[in-house]
Amino acid sequence: MTYSRRHFVRIVPTLGAFALPAFFGRPTDVGRQTSRPFQGGRSSRAADAFGQSPPAPDPVWPPPEPARGTPADDSFPSQHPSLAREIVGVSHGNLARVRELVQQHPSLAKASWDWGYGDWETALGAASHTGRREIAELLLENGAPATLCSATMLGQLDVVKAFLAAMPGGQRIRGPHSLSLMVHAKAGGPLAASVVRYLESLGDADLPMRDEPIAAEDRAQVEGRYRFGDRPRDSFVIDTQQGALGIMRPWATRRNLLHLGSLQFHPAGASAVRIRFEREGTMVVALTLSDPDLIVRARKM
Repeated sequence: MTYSRRHFVRIVPTLGAFALPAFFGRPTDVGRQTSRPFQGGRSSRAADAFGQSPPAPDPVWPPPEPARGTPADDSFPSQHPSLAREIVGVSHGNLARVRELVQQHPSLAKASWDWGYGDWETALGAASHTGRREIAELLLENGAPATLCSATMLGQLDVVKAFLAAMPGGQRIRGPHSLSLMVHAKAGGPLAASVVRYLESLGDADLPMRDEPIAAEDRAQVEGRYRFGDRPRDSFVIDTQQGALGIMRPWATRRNLLHLGSLQFHPAGASAVRIRFEREGTMVVALTLSDPDLIVRARKM
């Protein structure tokens, strides 16, 4: 079953898109992307104390792959979304698990996942921006299509030159999470030093993303929880971690926010999305999220 991002936000009651698990070998270059389980409802122990049946556990998105021998779920005949999410996640650093998954399902070498708001990433893209050469080579051996970003990290100078000859100005292309081509080159270490020098000679391979300063009082105003519906996950949390403002829906990936000015932001890796904060007088009272049309309006709690 295919879900649009709008369907994902409006309809699916329990996203669970990225409880960043232990398989994420190390944080990405866009900051430590974290996720916390959403704690809602009464616990089983408390329910028993009131003489009630424990509540059903909250589902997550994507749901786990059905156990072997059980009926196929609605994702069939597509490969299960949880497998795509996992292979992209572990490709940031867990070679053993990548090998295990690819041995079971070779086509997962070509998998991709949207971490939120359109920040798509392939398994090879994950290995490329984190400098995981062994993982990248394993994925390529199993059919992952080579990309400009993968060739850059692997130090394949002739391939990079061929890409850029075919795409003048391509050194400005960004990978997942809005990471520049130079980030990928430097992730390749000494074996990619020639690519670093080549990109430096071209220029524009490491252009900074626009991120305007935000006043301390404005930061304090936008931080908090915003609700847009009655379901347990119908909310966002805006907070600051390691100096970076971010947005997170329960059970989804926390995404860093880049400030465009006037309390307008876009999530890392999703430059077309706009998150705007509304004021009443001096107080921030709501946020809207558009891509490009309005998806949700959430009131500050």
